[in-house]
Amino acid sequence: MAQPNKVCVLVAEVPGADRLADALDADEASHAIERCMHRMDRAIEANAGTALRRGPARICALFERSDGAILAACEMLERVQSLPPLRGLRMAIRVGLHYGAAESGDGEHIATCLAEAAKPGHALASAAVLSELSPGTRQFAGAAPSRNPALAGLGWPAYAVGRQPGAIASIPVTTRISPRLRIRHQQDILFVEETRPVLLFGRELGNDVVIHDPRASRQHARIERRREGFVLIDQSTNGTFLAEDGSTERCIKAGEVPLAGAGRIGCGFSANEIERDLVFFEIL
Repeated sequence: MAQPNKVCVLVAEVPGADRLADALDADEASHAIERCMHRMDRAIEANAGTALRRGPARICALFERSDGAILAACEMLERVQSLPPLRGLRMAIRVGLHYGAAESGDGEHIATCLAEAAKPGHALASAAVLSELSPGTRQFAGAAPSRNPALAGLGWPAYAVGRQPGAIASIPVTTRISPRLRIRHQQDILFVEETRPVLLFGRELGNDVVIHDPRASRQHARIERRREGFVLIDQSTNGTFLAEDGSTERCIKAGEVPLAGAGRIGCGFSANEIERDLVFFEIL
């Protein structure tokens, strides 16, 4: 008998969306929620997820692997938490995850129940999700079931999910020394690595690196970490300019190129310009 196709379902929502309208005007509340939704979309895309349903303040996505769903949950929590406050209000989301048969509606229902039980700024995953995790990702889930009182009526255990300070110490040595790519943009420093394999560039606020120059596209380019190394992929109108140290500048349009060593990236403008929106990279 054939085994049912199974997927990991992630449901993420902005809680208290109605109350935001009381604290902010309608346009500000809509903008605040949309900023969160953009961050959630980017985290799903970066971890090979597929959006199944998208509402005004909630998104449901599918992942072939539970590892990708857990990393997406961690990433979206961090992305939303890093947003600047709006009129003193700091945004937060809550996330639920469940692993089960793709054909059944139970996965989305259970993930929704977990999202609604989670506190703002937190994520909960069912035991079925944890059973599918690789050792490197298992560290991002609690060792014991959550004692959240909201879970009492569900009848099954759930585990808190998130990157905790110091958690990286439990990663095996072979994982810790895997190559990383360091990105510097203005005062920000980011890394492309195993736990964050994709970095997005563009004018849109939901990107990891927000480029303000008008020559950049809203979703301009991305860097992916692959088995063979790091790859720069252009998806823009004006092209992405790459100047690796010791090499002639190249312009990539609707294509991709492997990165080596260190250099500069210009999103829609020459990487040889003196431009505050230049992106500097270095493989460590």
